Amino acid sequence: MPHQHFILHKPYGYLSQFIYELKRKKRLLGELYHFPEGTMAIGRLDEDSEGLLLLTTDGKMSELVRSKKVDKEYYVQVDGIITQEAIEELKKGVTIGFKGGKYKTKPCEARLIHEIPEFGIRGRKIRDERHGPTSWASITVNEGKFRQVRKMTAAVGFPTLRLVRVRVGNVHLDNLQAGEVKEVEDFNINNQL
Repeated sequence: MPHQHFILHKPYGYLSQFIYELKRKKRLLGELYHFPEGTMAIGRLDEDSEGLLLLTTDGKMSELVRSKKVDKEYYVQVDGIITQEAIEELKKGVTIGFKGGKYKTKPCEARLIHEIPEFGIRGRKIRDERHGPTSWASITVNEGKFRQVRKMTAAVGFPTLRLVRVRVGNVHLDNLQAGEVKEVEDFNINNQL
């Protein structure tokens, strides 16, 4: 039987998994769509992160997409008006905490986003405008340490308020709405490798 592949816009408040063993009630991917048995999420997005999540029944495809050869791009809403200096620091790599130690992130692509992206309302309000201005940046990495992008923006003085993955390799979130799933024949990320 051929493998199946899916593109999902993971909404805020969902875990990137199908089974959760602990006692607390969590919202899982299986609530969004009737995925075939054996479907797995490729990589993860935290419960409070949103955006592009690829799912597949093919373990080899999962390994390929998670490799360092594939870029992952995130749009990040940060606390305050992020400066060009902070963007330059991000590009060079910053030191973050990782597994009880320090880790210097690899150089990456980063840029300011001047127009506010239209992702719709998040499941939970971020905060009130009275707390000061916010701004958006794009950060593209090809590594995926635990909560890495959030730690990176905090390291340059601009904590992340909202994180949305918009691209994995050549697969884009495009106009997929939060909670929407699209089945695709292939992820077509190969031309990035």
